[in-house]
Amino acid sequence: MNYVPTLKKVYKEQVVPALIKEFGYTSVMQVPVLEKIVINQGLGQAVADKKIIETAVEELSKITGQKAVTTKSRKDISNFKLRKGMTIGARVTLRHNKMYEFLERLVAVALPRIRDFKGINDKFDGQGNYTLGVAEQIIFPEIDIDKITKILGMEITFVTSAKTDEEAYALLKQFGLPFKNHKKN
Repeated sequence: MNYVPTLKKVYKEQVVPALIKEFGYTSVMQVPVLEKIVINQGLGQAVADKKIIETAVEELSKITGQKAVTTKSRKDISNFKLRKGMTIGARVTLRHNKMYEFLERLVAVALPRIRDFKGINDKFDGQGNYTLGVAEQIIFPEIDIDKITKILGMEITFVTSAKTDEEAYALLKQFGLPFKNHKKN
């Protein structure tokens, strides 16, 4: 028997019918899908300390369950002591089952661990994608707080096939992302 993540089942059984009803789609193929989740850490301070990159890649790999890759600078910026090709970040792209598993852990475990949490902002990019900024990596239970050397933030981008921000908002809301009060445009 094949393993199917809980949120994948929820998408097929609950999210699709709800979105068809809400937006009046004529086909299941018109319903927006979550294509991928990209987790990115910009590590500007790594210019001075190379150990930060190794730690970030290791932590990001633990959080996502998939090997993180490093990102390199594209150009020289003398004010930041940056040379082209220097390693300045870490990134992971999740798709399919790993994406659904990460989303479930994010909504059910990590976000509720944020102190004084009141919901996430609902600023979309205009093409139906959403980026969530997380200030510290310690909200994830996979990270051992005793071994932390530096608090690092990250950006989690949800890439959807939605044509409008309204459709993307409805899709992510159905997945359980805790948005603050949303006003329709």
